[in-house]
Amino acid sequence: MEHRDLRYWIALKLVDGVGSVGFRTLVDALGSPQNVFQETINNLKMVPGIGEKVAGQIKTFNDWERVEKEMGTAHKLNVSFVTFQEPQYPKALLAIYDFPPLLYVKGTLREDDINVAVVGSRVASTYGKFATERLCRELALNGITVVSGMARGIDSAAHRGALAGKGRTIAVLGSGLDVVYPPENEKLFREIATHGAVITEFPFGTPPHGSNFPARNRIISGISHGVVVVEAGEKSGSLITARFALEQGREVFAVPGSIDTAGSRGTHRLIKQGAKLVENIYDILEEILPQLERGLQDNTRQAKNSRQDAQEKGTPTVMEVSGLSEAEMSILKHISSEPVDVDSIIASTGLKASNVLNILLTMELQGLVRQLPGKMFVRKG
Repeated sequence: MEHRDLRYWIALKLVDGVGSVGFRTLVDALGSPQNVFQETINNLKMVPGIGEKVAGQIKTFNDWERVEKEMGTAHKLNVSFVTFQEPQYPKALLAIYDFPPLLYVKGTLREDDINVAVVGSRVASTYGKFATERLCRELALNGITVVSGMARGIDSAAHRGALAGKGRTIAVLGSGLDVVYPPENEKLFREIATHGAVITEFPFGTPPHGSNFPARNRIISGISHGVVVVEAGEKSGSLITARFALEQGREVFAVPGSIDTAGSRGTHRLIKQGAKLVENIYDILEEILPQLERGLQDNTRQAKNSRQDAQEKGTPTVMEVSGLSEAEMSILKHISSEPVDVDSIIASTGLKASNVLNILLTMELQGLVRQLPGKMFVRKG
């Protein structure tokens, strides 16, 4: 996005009283944030949900110095701005009612990320942290991107597990990206940004006030296919994330714990209320795979249409007659009726491990391969 256009996105985000829903309503009605600032106050008041007070705040906004400071800080810290109109904006997040119109991103967001959130108590037990790291490491090895809030305890264990699995992870902050919280996670912050992304909707300099975290939690659940809760007290913020997940139509999972520990009460209550009990990653994958399969079917239809268009126009296409990409064909030819381990597939194809794991998951959904214990694969049919 050009510098001039981005200025208006940041400015509208900073106007008091606009909010996420108001921002979207204004852009939908008037076409762009720049148009919003150029509109008359009478026309602004006619936009549904925008009253005289908010319209007045927009017309009197003059803190352009702060806008330039935001952009300067972003450049200095290598932070990018992603608006909801851009392709890298998480598609799942667009489905929630009050999605943030603008994200601050350090690292990279990818359109092919398959996100699962893992959250829990800040005061985690040794068992809770061990179980979280193991689950998230195995999720990462299966091509899943782990989402959490980078808080102490379970959240930090979730990110570390994903990193140990050489996978991607996304941290959603309740502060500005220049305010690392908790401060002892500064090294973890840098590692996450290198192997995924750290994101927030809050401007630079925003401290981690308690009131920011419910807003943060709706993003954690909003960008994910499901939310796994590991250790949560009866009044834990993780239960707020689970509630958002239910409201957003996401799957909710809970890891059981000891009946004698307070940290198990929240998760056990979730299980009683219908959350799926998690003993291993397959309890998670079998619930979210149908969602991915529906998306895969949509993508397959689009690919077939594109291929047909290319053939009608006589345009060369990288897709084979079978409908598989070159990378998929390369992987499939190294899998037979005899089990082969994933490390051998990676070595034989020369592809990145993350790409191979994502493609194997997709091919498993398509019914082309079957995964056996020990990360072994065989060809079906």
